[in-house]
Amino acid sequence: MTSVINTSSVLPRIDCPIHAHSPLGPFTTFRVGGAADWLAIPRTEAQLLNSLQWAHSLELPTRLLGAGSNLLISDQGLSGLVIVTRHLRQVTFDDDTGQVTAMAGEPLPTLAWKAAKRGWRGLEWAAGIPGTVGGAVVMNAGAHGASMADILVRVDVLNSDATTGAMMPVDLQFRYRTSVLQHRSKPVVRAVFQLEPGYDPKQVTADTLRDLKHRRATQPYHLPSCGSVFRNPLPYTAGWIIEQTGLKGYRIGAAQVSELHANFILNQGGATATDIFRLISHIQGKVLEQWSLQLETEVKILGPFPAI
Repeated sequence: MTSVINTSSVLPRIDCPIHAHSPLGPFTTFRVGGAADWLAIPRTEAQLLNSLQWAHSLELPTRLLGAGSNLLISDQGLSGLVIVTRHLRQVTFDDDTGQVTAMAGEPLPTLAWKAAKRGWRGLEWAAGIPGTVGGAVVMNAGAHGASMADILVRVDVLNSDATTGAMMPVDLQFRYRTSVLQHRSKPVVRAVFQLEPGYDPKQVTADTLRDLKHRRATQPYHLPSCGSVFRNPLPYTAGWIIEQTGLKGYRIGAAQVSELHANFILNQGGATATDIFRLISHIQGKVLEQWSLQLETEVKILGPFPAI
């Protein structure tokens, strides 16, 4: 059983419970990972700020989790405060500018469907990506040749002094599946995107559904995974390279390379984070041996793991 403290004892005007020794597996799409020393689940921007100030007052490291996709957390858990942002959800559409503003915790598929039903183009590709707005901006999520970098206007982040600052696309230095925010402690609060309004909602919805069906037909959704494990080593795709290396179906413990798409690792039930980490390392080793190619992980690996 986890214990809870109330941060009102530290910051009396804003209440956000902090949970001690809270398991993180339920907050990740892999369904693995140890406990956080402290866990906060804010429901408002004020509570997010409160949580960060509380951690800062105790000199604790902080990490943010959105949907928990694209993430592998050690079986030993994480030190400091982990903040789950998935309840920070609000979306506004500006019909005059064609811009949509979304809070960091808004699920990307939900945002894509909301835009489609209004007849706004620009997010059709995002309906099958299992992440939140904040995480999608940080990693420059994308599919079907499109990405967040194509539509982002501005992102609001929290600075170390607890003020909110704006960052423009040029500040984020977007590259393939990454941005500077992956290496900076600047939590995303909200993002503004430029879409294209004025289309037939039925057609945009149909196009969004088409992209989603394609994704579900070519990628495994029936078991826990993190999404794509490796960045594509262009001009190849990581899935093709792994398949040609003969690793489809390869298994360590309860972690298995998907038979459908080799750039996915599946938790077959009871996998540990260490199983998955060892499988990632095994794939990298075999690809390096056969192709003289170092696969880079797209999944973010947090916490201590055993040496391989």
